[in-house]
Amino acid sequence: MDDLCEANGTFAISLFKILGEEDNSRNVFFSPMSISSALAMVFMGAKGSTAAQMSQALCLYKDGDIHQGFQSLLSEVNRTGTQYLLRTANRLFGEKTCDFLPDFKESCQKFYQAELEELSFAGDTEECRKHINDWVAEKTEGKISEVLDAGTVGPLTKLVLVNAVYFKGKWNEQFDRKYTRGMLFKTNEEKKTVQMMFKEAKFKIGYVDEVHTQVLELPYVEEELSMVILLPDDDTDLAVVEKALTYEKFKAWTNSEKLTKSKVQVFLPRLKLEESYDLELFLRRLGMIDAFDEAKADFSGMSTKKNVPVSKVAHKCFVEVNEEGTEAAAATAVVRNSRCSRMEPRFCADHPFLFFIRHHKTNCIFFCGRFSSP
Repeated sequence: MDDLCEANGTFAISLFKILGEEDNSRNVFFSPMSISSALAMVFMGAKGSTAAQMSQALCLYKDGDIHQGFQSLLSEVNRTGTQYLLRTANRLFGEKTCDFLPDFKESCQKFYQAELEELSFAGDTEECRKHINDWVAEKTEGKISEVLDAGTVGPLTKLVLVNAVYFKGKWNEQFDRKYTRGMLFKTNEEKKTVQMMFKEAKFKIGYVDEVHTQVLELPYVEEELSMVILLPDDDTDLAVVEKALTYEKFKAWTNSEKLTKSKVQVFLPRLKLEESYDLELFLRRLGMIDAFDEAKADFSGMSTKKNVPVSKVAHKCFVEVNEEGTEAAAATAVVRNSRCSRMEPRFCADHPFLFFIRHHKTNCIFFCGRFSSP
């Protein structure tokens, strides 16, 4: 599983950099773990250069049973009895005239806890779109609705990969709501008021000289997961951190053993992000080209029909960070004047930062985010 988490981590940072570079004032939030597991399921049916390109894009260079690895990983993170809630809606929707192979469908279920559902895109496109959206809404407890916008699928659609994730976790050290107050958040262009939460407690904290950046780890209940935040100094642009970031560096910078547990004053904005991506362009940039091309796609491990291309890879992700943790709750704001004894180190996220939610046991990155625009 270590090789797999290494591959997933490398893929996570590569995709993060591509998603983020288009417009560095935009927020970014996605789940690399669920995207790579969804694509690995499609990869199971790929052959020839389609398969070679997919394995390159997903950074699956090592031999060994990838699908078995994902099976172990997914059953570990989705197991019952955890203190966090992770709802992943992962499904392939295929045009029913494509004759999908029973073996492939079984493998989807066995390794990825997912189904391939056959629909008639050619017959009733709009009904199919509505059906897919309803299914995602149900799986994510209503948090994620329109995963496919109007017009995104058509009568020629052959294969749609849908992946939506909803996460809810409580902080180990909750922020006290009575200290939350309006504070300015500085972006390159302007200043906006955000609801800034405050907590003084012992946290793991570190500093990366190379990019002049503070690192803070905020654990969730029972410490199975934690949020790791990379916050550049006031005079350092977040783009500097992003440019230098690789998976190797991410591991080195955020290594729990290298961080020091000490009393810290933490200021963190409440935030709510819901981001949607049509991943085709981004995956093409990572080298996955043939899969989307009707003339070249080879998914003969999945369907008896030749040239069934992937028509769409839709990913939607929702996160809400508040005093209890990451999820919604109605709140009343109480303004206070903070009495600041500046003895403790201060971690004040009042300008753009990167954040990651990581699973300790497997070292897997569940989510990657950039908060740059309130």
